[in-house]
Amino acid sequence: MAIYLWALFFLVTPALFVFAAYKIDRIAKLGTIVLAYGLGLLIGNIGVLPDDIGVVQNAMTTFTVPVALPLLFFSLNLGSWRTLAKKSVLSLLAAMIAVIVGSFATFLIFGQHVGPEGWKAGGMLVGVYTGGTPNLAAIGNALAVDPSTYVAVHGSDVVVGAVLLLFLVSLAPRIFRKILPAFVAAGNEDEEATEFSPYFTGWSVRELKEMGAALGLALLIFALGGSLTLFLPDLAALPAAMLVITTLGIAASFVPRVRRLRNSFQLGYYLILVFSLAVSSMANIQELAGTAPIMILYVATLLVLVSLLHLAFSALFRVDADTHIITATSFIYSPPFVPVVAAAIGNRKVVVSGVVIGVVGWVVGNYVGFAVAYTLRMLF
Repeated sequence: MAIYLWALFFLVTPALFVFAAYKIDRIAKLGTIVLAYGLGLLIGNIGVLPDDIGVVQNAMTTFTVPVALPLLFFSLNLGSWRTLAKKSVLSLLAAMIAVIVGSFATFLIFGQHVGPEGWKAGGMLVGVYTGGTPNLAAIGNALAVDPSTYVAVHGSDVVVGAVLLLFLVSLAPRIFRKILPAFVAAGNEDEEATEFSPYFTGWSVRELKEMGAALGLALLIFALGGSLTLFLPDLAALPAAMLVITTLGIAASFVPRVRRLRNSFQLGYYLILVFSLAVSSMANIQELAGTAPIMILYVATLLVLVSLLHLAFSALFRVDADTHIITATSFIYSPPFVPVVAAAIGNRKVVVSGVVIGVVGWVVGNYVGFAVAYTLRMLF
């Protein structure tokens, strides 16, 4: 009986986190994923979980991410990439090149120190710094990364990322505006930006039906992608399945009726929280203590290299300071952070381009992350 109660705990607690963040500003600023990781590490290491909890943990970590990905993609308006100004496109390309080059350079320095799963960590970090947490979770899940490695990578990203975010909203505008050209509106940035709130918009009968329809479609896509595991060798099956699920989810977003389904993004985000709680409860703090310091140094070095390369490319391509800052934000932190940073730098006109760049990052993150991971494995 206890195992069923714990299964219910893993499903209900993330929903409570989302509700609390919706009601309490301080919890929203702390972040629901941080709460999920913290609680997961606590319950996983104080001896309260039953011996047979592995069945539940494995089910939660195996099935939540592949179902969440299509749900996150359904609401994306990918046709909006055409609204990007030339400088925004250049900044996007500069950021992507910076992430890839920086990842290879950092792996050359630290690869031998992070253990046999270093190539997986490298791919996960490319995924998160091109797209976001869903990409990191998808790549880690498909590569069967050890839970302690996963938590070390994502925990280090949270710590180092918080410092960089503080820099972006404080000192960065003054520094970058002395180095890069001034912002000039291109005439298309005044459109209303797409909002990516993790909070559910309501519980009317219509909204519940639409959420059920989105979940049904996501499960169908999951089944189609998952069927590959029946025919491919184990090493290739999970990555191939995840890429097929990603592609089908993106394709579905081009159907207007699917894109208008309400709460699909929020439901996907909730499933990412369930995954975060479950995977962190599987991590061993003693193992984590051994890997976290080197991983924090790895992530810090990577972000410094990526930031410097991105700045150099922006200077080369004459990208303006505000577009550079908002591109860095959308790539490293994903679209929900774009309006926050845009407000901090005092330029709401970059919000649309920032959100669209972040959406492009979400879409390509899995592809680029897997490509880099397997290249690292092959070369090093």
